[in-house]
Amino acid sequence: MDDPQLSQSLFGPRVRMAPSPTGYFHIGSARTALFNYLFARKNGGKFILRIEDTDKTRSKKEYEENILESLRWLKIYWDEGPDKEGEFGPYRQSERLDIYEKYLKQLLEEGKAYYCFCSREELEIQRQEMISRGMAPRYSGHCRNLPQSTINEYLKEGRKPVIRLKMPEKKIKFKDLIRGEIEVDLSLIGDVVIAKSLKEPLYNFSVVIDDYLMQITHVIRGEDHISNTPKQIVLQEALGFPRPIYAHLPMILGPDRSKLSKRHGAMAVTDYRKLGYLPEAIVNFLALLGWHPQEDNEILSLEEIIEKFDLKRVQKSGAIFNIKKLDWLNSQYIRQLGVDNLCSYFFEYVEKYSDYSHLLKKYDEEYFKKVIEIDLPRLTKLSDVFEIFDFFFKEKLDYSKEMLYWKEMTDLELKKSLNDSLEIIEKIKEEDFNKVNLQIKFYEFIEKEGAYQGNRGKLLWPLRVALSAKEASPGPFEIAEVLGKKETIKRIKFALEKIS
Repeated sequence: MDDPQLSQSLFGPRVRMAPSPTGYFHIGSARTALFNYLFARKNGGKFILRIEDTDKTRSKKEYEENILESLRWLKIYWDEGPDKEGEFGPYRQSERLDIYEKYLKQLLEEGKAYYCFCSREELEIQRQEMISRGMAPRYSGHCRNLPQSTINEYLKEGRKPVIRLKMPEKKIKFKDLIRGEIEVDLSLIGDVVIAKSLKEPLYNFSVVIDDYLMQITHVIRGEDHISNTPKQIVLQEALGFPRPIYAHLPMILGPDRSKLSKRHGAMAVTDYRKLGYLPEAIVNFLALLGWHPQEDNEILSLEEIIEKFDLKRVQKSGAIFNIKKLDWLNSQYIRQLGVDNLCSYFFEYVEKYSDYSHLLKKYDEEYFKKVIEIDLPRLTKLSDVFEIFDFFFKEKLDYSKEMLYWKEMTDLELKKSLNDSLEIIEKIKEEDFNKVNLQIKFYEFIEKEGAYQGNRGKLLWPLRVALSAKEASPGPFEIAEVLGKKETIKRIKFALEKIS
């Protein structure tokens, strides 16, 4: 069924995301989920979340919860899933073992699959022999035609076989919505294992059964699954199932075009959340990993991406994961949100995902708003509030005395500068202590005091360093307003102690 129109239900396409709960939800898996979600929403279909948890050893409940939480945070909502039952459930593979057993038995009874008793050692010998003869290693078919009496004898002895699918000796073609027609020679693959036992199905088998029973019309996944597709098509043919439409997304690569790794940004969605990225920026960034709209605009809301999304505009070549682009996008979303809206994200971030939750008790909401507002354009991530503006949350600053000096200042000039700042600030009333009045008073003083005319840095540089302990920061008046008069005076006096 290569025509997409033939594969759609009366209510539009049905697509799925089927992650394994064997680790935290990866950013690459999030991209796959997003593209499925976009396709479903654009075409009036359904997005199904299915948990592939048949790996009893590695599957954990905490990982499943992380998958669900990560998708919710990104606002990629599913129509059917483990917590949102539909008519095709259950949506956890561990709850569908009886279903898989039924179809495994059918294949065995029809002679389309068979028990294989070869040990690992025997398989390795077969493999090495093929390699030595210059052949691509594949299963030799040793157990393919065992008599039933031999099978019964082996089972009686307690041997534990796997179940292999009989692969036909032919070439198979399938249409990929992104890559066009793909042809594979099945004779090069050999008979593949589809289950460890009747109660232990493997991926290629269970995914075919689930996709059929859940009426999945389109399978949209990473190109690393292209090699699985012919095996799954053979299973579909053996069971008499219709073939879904396939679309294989480009691999995500690092800036050097190597496989995406942690050094490039291959992390869990939760890690990006902990770093202070906004979900809207992550979604926008992921959408542009392999797809682009007709227009040049790259800042797109989820609603706009859905409206513009088309699988025909998904590229075949690898998608480059550029963390600098993600940072830029995140900074744009931070600016667009404004202080009030950004703070709602910020307080949740601080409480759940940062190491600074204790500061929520020490400082009130208005203080945080002032800190964020002081230089919003400099923020790339929510974590920057504590990294760039860390001096707003410290009891005592740590910096070298040398940082206080403006150009070729002498010790006496530095001391006079700080004392002059202290005198100006002490004269300003508490209720008038803001950046506007501070600037007026300081500039009036500079006009009267000849030593600073034409060289305001002599007065303002030491003050700014004394308040921030940084060579690059917002202006001293903005910092002083946030700190308040009492803390500002305290920090200037600390600087004077350093040069005494």
